[in-house]
Amino acid sequence: MGQKERQVLVIFPHPDDEAFGVSGTISSFIDQGTPVTYACLTLGEMGRNLGKPQFANRETLPIIRKEELKLAAKAMGIEDLRMMGLRDKTLEFEDDEKMTQLVRDLIKELDPSLIITFYPGYAVHPDHEATARAVVRAVREMDESERPKLHCLAFANNTLEELGKPDVVYDIESVRERKLDAMRAHISQTARILEMIEEGLKVDDPEALKWVTKERFYSYKWDQDQVK
Repeated sequence: MGQKERQVLVIFPHPDDEAFGVSGTISSFIDQGTPVTYACLTLGEMGRNLGKPQFANRETLPIIRKEELKLAAKAMGIEDLRMMGLRDKTLEFEDDEKMTQLVRDLIKELDPSLIITFYPGYAVHPDHEATARAVVRAVREMDESERPKLHCLAFANNTLEELGKPDVVYDIESVRERKLDAMRAHISQTARILEMIEEGLKVDDPEALKWVTKERFYSYKWDQDQVK
């Protein structure tokens, strides 16, 4: 994992955002003895999927996703899970200052040496983008010498062309089952893709193996900062 971190703060908008991209990294940090706090901004109550076969409805989905999030945190070993209580699919309409203050407060309390979130401009979903912008704003106003490192997930179609290859790559093979367990925890949303991954893993399919061998991040490029 490289340098040992003092405290890691993970900030994503939806339950299951962490499972696909960072659950192996989180598990690895926890195995090193590094405290990890996961601030999940919403309960993903507007998620499209209702289970396969369907076992949720629009009223029960928030309750189910809350329990799934707790199960995923347990699978990764996270003890400090924060559910921040914002509403799914509305983060782009939240007041910018309110969103930034939420991140400021977490940084002030936890003093993280590393924050993991999405990369603004390359995160596709409006909630992802709003979350990423709030994190950048809060970190940017800190003195440069005191800023935590910012490792970001980016998966827009133009990512490779504009940002190049990820510059932070973690080997997560030793915690692959924990990653799969975190993904399985969010079964209302992940059933279809899990089927494909687990079938692929049986035959060592390279596309399936990508999910459980490496996790890739971009260090935020402050010299190219365009967040307003």
